[in-house]
Amino acid sequence: MANIGFSELIVIFMILVLVFGASRLPALGETVGKTVRSFRRGVAENQDIDVTRADKLEADANVSDAELVDENAAPPAAKRDS
Repeated sequence: MANIGFSELIVIFMILVLVFGASRLPALGETVGKTVRSFRRGVAENQDIDVTRADKLEADANVSDAELVDENAAPPAAKRDS
């Protein structure tokens, strides 16, 4: 990430005050905070869904493999060298 020093933060804050006004900055900060929380929550939920889907696919694959294996089948005949 970028290294932002104290002087750069002061400049950014002064620009924000000029653009939005001092009275609107708290509301802007609150809105940004809610947006970030919502984004993080959405990412976490998406990761949970992906893990659940992966587990289901793995379980389905294991069942399919088990169905393909016939325990009573004779092993394939060995090839003979002529």
